[in-house]
Amino acid sequence: MALSLDTPVQFLKGVGPRRAQAFERIGVRTVEDLLYHTPHRYLDATSVTSIAKAAVGNDVTLVGRVVSKAVVPTRSRLRVFRAVIRDSSGVIECAWPGQVYLDRVIQQGQLILVTGPVKYFHGRQVNPREQIVLAESDDEGLADEMSRGVVLPVYPATEGLSHRQIRRLVADHLDQLVACAEDSLPAAIRDEAGLRPLKRAFLALHRPTAPGESESGRRRLAFDELFDLQLVVMRARHLAKTARVGIEFKIKKELTTALKETLPYELTRGQKRAVREITTDMAANQRMHRLLMGDVGTGKTVVALFAMVLAVENDYQAVFMAPTELLAEQHAATLTGLLAPLGIVPDVLIGRFSAAEKKAVRERIADGTARIIVGTHALIQDTTDFSRLGLVVIDEQHRFGVEQRAALIEKGEAPDVLLLTATPIPRTLALTFYGDLDISTLKEKPVSQTAVKTGVRSGRDRDAIYSFVRQQCGLGRQTYVVYPVIEESERVDLKAATTMAGELEVRLSPFSVGLVHGRMKAEERDAVMRRFRDGTLDVLVATTVIEVGIDIPNATVMIVEHPERFGLAQLHQLRGRVGRGSEEGHCVLLTDDFQAANRLKRFARTYDGFRIAELDLKERGIGELTGVRQSGGFNLRYADLTTDTDLISMARRAALDILSGDPNLSQDAHIPVRKRIERRYERGMELFRVG
Repeated sequence: MALSLDTPVQFLKGVGPRRAQAFERIGVRTVEDLLYHTPHRYLDATSVTSIAKAAVGNDVTLVGRVVSKAVVPTRSRLRVFRAVIRDSSGVIECAWPGQVYLDRVIQQGQLILVTGPVKYFHGRQVNPREQIVLAESDDEGLADEMSRGVVLPVYPATEGLSHRQIRRLVADHLDQLVACAEDSLPAAIRDEAGLRPLKRAFLALHRPTAPGESESGRRRLAFDELFDLQLVVMRARHLAKTARVGIEFKIKKELTTALKETLPYELTRGQKRAVREITTDMAANQRMHRLLMGDVGTGKTVVALFAMVLAVENDYQAVFMAPTELLAEQHAATLTGLLAPLGIVPDVLIGRFSAAEKKAVRERIADGTARIIVGTHALIQDTTDFSRLGLVVIDEQHRFGVEQRAALIEKGEAPDVLLLTATPIPRTLALTFYGDLDISTLKEKPVSQTAVKTGVRSGRDRDAIYSFVRQQCGLGRQTYVVYPVIEESERVDLKAATTMAGELEVRLSPFSVGLVHGRMKAEERDAVMRRFRDGTLDVLVATTVIEVGIDIPNATVMIVEHPERFGLAQLHQLRGRVGRGSEEGHCVLLTDDFQAANRLKRFARTYDGFRIAELDLKERGIGELTGVRQSGGFNLRYADLTTDTDLISMARRAALDILSGDPNLSQDAHIPVRKRIERRYERGMELFRVG
């Protein structure tokens, strides 16, 4: 039968309904899916040594048929799995001490590849550190291939569908599959980026002729997915700015000038630049969609306040939504102090208010009496109506869902939107995932803030650390103690928050100790946090629920147990909780993991949140960076954001060039690209996210 990209995979010869079900478990439903199901590694048989030439002392890769196998006990009671393999030049024994399970995996007659050192033990013997079954006993063709020295693809597999079966199916049908591929990338873009045509890219991935050739195929698929992502986020940005005409705020310099003159401190250069960028956006007739990104303590709130005051002096309302009631209360207190000289008192709407209190605030919001409103999720309820909403500010925007953000924005006709995040995001990620937003960045901290002293210590220093905590508490200061787990477990040998809170109560007596963790009810957790904020608790034992938390200027010490379990960006967020007042802050990373010590010492010397985020991205990948948003159906399978920076830049430029002349991708040359996006991505060109 003639194949097309949407032909169900079950109709390929050798698949059928049962294997099709197994393929579905790994996301392969159609011919196109199978083409894009690329190998996750390759076996380089071009460097295979014949068994006869496997010399003692050398590290070798051998391919041979299993002629016998057995599990052999030793005098030390260690059981060893042994297998004898043969190629056309001879035989050799392979031994796997303690790996008896391989007796169920490796069978007589199979063709296997082993890599490891050759030693002498009653004759030559290989101790493989890697082994893989290449073929069953009836597959002579593969043995011939391996003897000729090929690069063998190894595919992601699943139960009931081995990598060998997938490799054979792809090999049998590859020419037909590749013939179906439609290259929708304009040739001019492809040539400028130095990329392979799509069909040649698939051949390089599924049938490489030399080690390393597959990389050229991966780069082509990586560029395609980055290019598609850029097109979608830029398209979303275009729609967000032009779907409805924005408010053209007038720069009256009345309240904004008064705010600047009454601030108790001078704005940093970064804050001044961000205020200018936001003001320019708000003065335009297109809607503002801007992300204000700044490290802990760089002063995002006061920058947002200038935007809110600009809205107010144009007779519009401004709303500030925070993810927790404690943060909302904190922001309300900060704004109240800064706005007092202007005669403006912000209104607060949070869930714990009584029905009567909430009703009174909602009435003030509805009739326009409330001009600046601070609140939580209570703001997005149906019963909350705004009189003339002009600006929406959302703090820690990644902690709200798309629908929650949109629900607040829809309370106005076409309000400007300012999103705040305390998580520094590397430039490559910002360009890739936040392309639908303009971005302002704050890096400088006020001169009054000093860097938190950070040190790496081991368990033998615990007594000295606790003595230091007692000294700080004796001076009227407060301490955080953070743990990565909540309860003791037999399987995880970690100091758990619940256990250690009790121990610290004894060791730090008479100082008071409180506990917060993620399994507590929100109201219980907030009650403990309020006690700590108000100074009635000296020590707060916590899991990472305090990572993005309230400001406690009196907190000067942060102890992190098992810091090796945290990402560097997480540790940086935790460190930012102390040293927020006039006293010096101290962060102690308490670990007995000597392998992690160098990594933690590098962190201790680094205070630039953006640099730390880059390190975290390289170490742990995109999923570990808090604040990196879900990409709306885009799962980067081929691109590596730490190494493909050139592809990211090229994809962004190419997308900008195309959309500047054809924002709807309606020209004949661009229709194939649009169809690919619609076909391959869940929400396609309908993808539109605010923030």
